[in-house]
Amino acid sequence: MLTPIESPFKKLLFFLQRLDDAKLRYKSDHVRDAIMISVTVPDERWEVEFFEDGLIEVERFISTGTMENEDMIERLFIRFGDN
Repeated sequence: MLTPIESPFKKLLFFLQRLDDAKLRYKSDHVRDAIMISVTVPDERWEVEFFEDGLIEVERFISTGTMENEDMIERLFIRFGDN
């Protein structure tokens, strides 16, 4: 838990201040009904979403450490492209 802060906006500001204090790089985005903060650290990416009702969702993506060759680029478009 971050802190006993009740206001969703204050929770977001508190989290951003902690990231700044820890010198962690992040970017923000608006997704669904939330503000998402993406934090990238070695071998991981964290997505922390702050919702208006105070809910916070955290999703973490961990690298397998496996490097692929450029053939994987086509796989990206085949699997997820609009073609």
